[in-house]
Amino acid sequence: MRLKEMLTLFDYNCWANHRLLESASRVSQAQFLQSSSITGRSLRGTLIHTLRAEWTWRLRCQGVPLPALPTEEDFPTVEALRARWVEEEDAMRSLLKGLGPRDMDRLVSYKDLRGNSYQNVLWQVLLHVVNHGTQTRSEAATLLTQFGQSPGDMDFILFLRQAT
Repeated sequence: MRLKEMLTLFDYNCWANHRLLESASRVSQAQFLQSSSITGRSLRGTLIHTLRAEWTWRLRCQGVPLPALPTEEDFPTVEALRARWVEEEDAMRSLLKGLGPRDMDRLVSYKDLRGNSYQNVLWQVLLHVVNHGTQTRSEAATLLTQFGQSPGDMDFILFLRQAT
């Protein structure tokens, strides 16, 4: 995969996350914190899971050891979550813009949260981040729809149409 396409996918990822957070900002605090049998987490927990995954994978790509993961209590509101997510987007964009074409094929060595060692090619890891985000956004979108705040369509092709 070429770097240009990966940058487009991350622009899409950010666009879709922003749509989701905009819808989440319209739910009540009780709805934001309410447990769900669909995801096994609250809306807040589902969104934080997505953010933590993006943050964790970026640090792995940079070869940085993982500090303690942020907790749900670190994000009492949608706005607190949105502010941290913007920081993460900036950090990921900085990483991506610093890559050269050959970097996409370099091996990323990392440990999972249980301490198991793995290696994957960088483009595979980056594609995983976007794909994982798609899955968890769909879970959050289901919760938002139940609360009467559907984020609407978040299709990649819609993003492309709006970006032109």
